[in-house]
Amino acid sequence: MKTSDLLVKCLENEGVQFVFGIPGEETLDLMDSLSKSSIRFVLTRHEQAAAFMADAYGRLSGKAGVCLSTLGPGATNLLTGIADAFLDRAPLVAITGQADLKRIHKESHQYVDIVENFETVTKWNTRIEVPDVVSEVVRKAFKVAETEKPGAVHLELPENVASMDADETHEKPIVPIRARRSSPDNHSLKHASELIEKSRSPMIVAGNGVIRKNAASQLREFAEHFGIPVVTTFMGKGAVTAKSNCYVGTLGLAKDRLISEVFGKSDLVIAVGYDLVEYAPTSWNPDLDKKIIHIDFTTSEVDLHYVPEVEINSDIRETIELLGGMIGNVNKVDYFPLLHQEMIETFEKEGAVNSWPVRPQRVLHAARKILGDDDILVSDVGTNKLWVGKFYPVYSNNTLLISNGFASMGFALPAAIAAKLLYPHKKVLAVCGDGGFLMNVHELETANRLGLNIVIIIFRDDGYNLIKWKSMSKFGKAFGVNFSNPDFVQLADSFGIEGVRIQSADSLEQTLTWAFSRGKPVVIDVPIDYSSNELLTRLL
Repeated sequence: MKTSDLLVKCLENEGVQFVFGIPGEETLDLMDSLSKSSIRFVLTRHEQAAAFMADAYGRLSGKAGVCLSTLGPGATNLLTGIADAFLDRAPLVAITGQADLKRIHKESHQYVDIVENFETVTKWNTRIEVPDVVSEVVRKAFKVAETEKPGAVHLELPENVASMDADETHEKPIVPIRARRSSPDNHSLKHASELIEKSRSPMIVAGNGVIRKNAASQLREFAEHFGIPVVTTFMGKGAVTAKSNCYVGTLGLAKDRLISEVFGKSDLVIAVGYDLVEYAPTSWNPDLDKKIIHIDFTTSEVDLHYVPEVEINSDIRETIELLGGMIGNVNKVDYFPLLHQEMIETFEKEGAVNSWPVRPQRVLHAARKILGDDDILVSDVGTNKLWVGKFYPVYSNNTLLISNGFASMGFALPAAIAAKLLYPHKKVLAVCGDGGFLMNVHELETANRLGLNIVIIIFRDDGYNLIKWKSMSKFGKAFGVNFSNPDFVQLADSFGIEGVRIQSADSLEQTLTWAFSRGKPVVIDVPIDYSSNELLTRLL
């Protein structure tokens, strides 16, 4: 077999279902090999979208998503999506074509050093220069991508190497071996249990690590058994269901009254799967007065405001279970049920306001009523993300996708496509601002071609509202943030799909129900009123 055949055989060996991407001249051999495989190639309309799809697939499945491009501009178009996977801790393997090795030592058409370009946004990346190493390289790529903390890996395959014959002795893929992380050490567990027992008012900060390894049920049992309030990061939403009395809100905005109240009362923070790339500890430990227990798969980042008393670097689920068995009496924290109830009452009160234009709270309230506990909402980046992160209750693990480590606009539509491919029987809703939506609008054609019934809600306010809001807060004025939009209903029609414009807030539930019955993509244009943005910090 030729090298490209062997590489695809190795991808099959890793259990790859989809390869998202755009072909080029330098990937012709690889495309030919894919055409004869069990892997489904998903043709996208932009390489960035292909990387976002692989990113979302990795986050939802726990297995590395795969994206593909040709050399030069095709490869550089992948960069934003690869960086997103890198900082959002999503396992991803990017494969790019490259020029013949005979011409990469000199100036050459479309040639730039992609391996060097990708160095800072990947956990590992390399060029395949001989067929003999393919089995090792592919196995290493998936192992590195999926090992905690997961992230992006890149493999470059020059066109002449792709067509070379592979040696018979190297044609066998390496069997994937999933290493088991060692159990937490007893000394660290004992130290942590003593800190919790002595604490006047402990609290838990749950991050994306809990979501990745499906430790939500263990954390909920732990928190409810000992009566410890839980705050999650944006990407940690669902680490404890919003139905639990222990859940009191989401960390992610400065000057958040409710969250500030929780931290103000606490003397011990139990950080479980918490990632500093989402929200810096200086915001919740400004006076350096919080004792911290760090529970994660990897050691903590060095930060003046995040210096743990003890670190437990092990499997999160096992750590929580063992720690729970060692703790005796814990001081009962009596305030969190009231905060939880306030959160629910605020959601119902704010979500019931049928003003016009529609407020974000009303849209998300309608979405929560229509989506089942296990259905998926994907948020783009912008003010809409802040509202989703703070206001939208999540009931099940890994049912909300937010780009918050790298925070990439244009994420939602491609990610929703990947989510629907992976879970065809779940409802998938993408919530976008008009700015983020138009950054990858071309993927409407992809969704329609694939026959995917995803629903896209566009918060339309004709501007980059988050920047406008921050500029107004800082300078009392805004500059360079307003734009015009196409008619989104006509735009949807031009892609061969259905579009509808909301005419009143009380029609949201009916429109969403209709949209999820259509069997194809549906775009919902919602004129949005962001005048209540201050509620993000004052009330929630």
